[in-house]
Amino acid sequence: MVQSTRARGLDAPDDFYEALIEMHAEFNDEQSQLVNARLILLLADIIGDSEVLKQAMEQACDGVSSGAMGGF
Repeated sequence: MVQSTRARGLDAPDDFYEALIEMHAEFNDEQSQLVNARLILLLADIIGDSEVLKQAMEQACDGVSSGAMGGF
């Protein structure tokens, strides 16, 4: 699990998920991928801790495919 000195967890995770899905409603697949990439970079900049980000990347890859992280 990602460790951080900040308070953990969303105050309304279902609301966030709904907003995330709604954000993609008007986009095609290519636009959705671009918006996701931009969102990830914006959130990474806000988080600002590369170790926390690396842990989150590892967590995100868990169970997706073996070797997906490529040594992060």
